[in-house]
Amino acid sequence: MAQVSVNIAGRAYRMACEDGQEAHLEQLARNLDARIGEMKHTFGEIGDQRLTVMAAIAMADDSSEAQRKIERLEAEVAALRAATASSKGASAELEQRVALALDEVATRIERAARKMDAAR
Repeated sequence: MAQVSVNIAGRAYRMACEDGQEAHLEQLARNLDARIGEMKHTFGEIGDQRLTVMAAIAMADDSSEAQRKIERLEAEVAALRAATASSKGASAELEQRVALALDEVATRIERAARKMDAAR
């Protein structure tokens, strides 16, 4: 297990993570630190713990909204796939109808040609 040192709100924290996840954990810590900095700028000095909790809740809200958006997009993709499948079915049916109509027209043309040959 890897060890990473991160700085959040001016404090250093030693954290463990899976091997290969160090850069990801460091980026997450930078994101949290930036959000705390934004909160501090907006609300002033209201206490480190309160700022940290507010930033964490704001990030959880962002994550929740992203999850809802993903779910909406997945539903749209499913609807589009269903529409595409339905469209393909309708297209195949139309192709079959056109092929039958062409066969019928070809049969009529052949009959007309035979009648013309017989009339000569």
